[in-house]
Amino acid sequence: MEQSMKKKVGVLMIQLGTPDSPKVSDVRSYLSEFLNDKRVIDLPWLGRKLLVNGIIVPFRAPKSAKVYKELWEHGKGESPLLTYSKSIVDQLNERLNKENIFVHLGMRYKNPHIVDALIEMRKQNYEEIIVFPLFPQYASATNGSAIEEAMRVIKNWWVVPNMKIISQFWDHPGYIDQFVENAKKFDLKSYDHICFSYHGLPIRQVDKVYEEGLCSDHNCEHEITDDNKFCYKATCYGTTRLIAEKLGIEEKDYTVCFQSRLTKNWLEPYADKVVEERAKQGDKRILFFSPAFVADCLETIIEIGEEYQEIFEEFGGEKVDLVESCNDKVEWVNTLEQMIRTKSLS
Repeated sequence: MEQSMKKKVGVLMIQLGTPDSPKVSDVRSYLSEFLNDKRVIDLPWLGRKLLVNGIIVPFRAPKSAKVYKELWEHGKGESPLLTYSKSIVDQLNERLNKENIFVHLGMRYKNPHIVDALIEMRKQNYEEIIVFPLFPQYASATNGSAIEEAMRVIKNWWVVPNMKIISQFWDHPGYIDQFVENAKKFDLKSYDHICFSYHGLPIRQVDKVYEEGLCSDHNCEHEITDDNKFCYKATCYGTTRLIAEKLGIEEKDYTVCFQSRLTKNWLEPYADKVVEERAKQGDKRILFFSPAFVADCLETIIEIGEEYQEIFEEFGGEKVDLVESCNDKVEWVNTLEQMIRTKSLS
């Protein structure tokens, strides 16, 4: 009788990406690939090209390069996002390879790219592939784009293996617990206010989730329903409620806000404006969570940790603190391992 073999599973773990270096040319290349994605800037092709290539990238790349240089200094010569991503993949492979499960890292933009990861995965002839974007709250611009790019490549393979997708995990207990545990380093009662900040999105993108009506018609700030379970705004508020409940933070003591906007008509309230208003009201200490990011990066280390600190001080505040993200903590790797094993067995 033929000996039974464990199925060979490949996991494509996807992060957003990072420039190859903080040089202007590398930042320009990264921004061009990122912002020309039709799911990121969902305008008609010509309008997107004119806006991105003619206005945003030429003007933004030199300024962004200076900020990325600061980030590289925090990361000791490398993007922290890349450092943490490689670390968790290495840790997962140490645990899972003996079970015939192999984890590959693919960045949606730049290197190591999804396409390159899938070239290697194709050679391995996996019986099953799990596509796993590391974005907790589903958004077309992140999860949707990453899944679409993976499928674009795989659909051209002669042999397409069994496919599984982890599309979001905004309420996974291990993910919630990691932020709760990291917050225990701080005396929550010593802060005048707490902010839960998520990456911003154009309002029209969350509106597109719904077959009928708009996001504003679905009570997304207060409940998750069958209609809004893939609405980014709804799941951001849902994640916040779960973390706040575990830490005993009352609703009156926190604000959900959205950072990193490009233009008007993005999700509100804007995080930088919340910081300004809280300082004007007399707050001296604010604590930030940023649960949309499972690895600390430009948006957490620089935008919140430095830029919001400057805004807060300008208007009379004193200290902005940031709760560390999941990064490559052992408990977070435990959670990822559990999620992969569960999906593989489903």
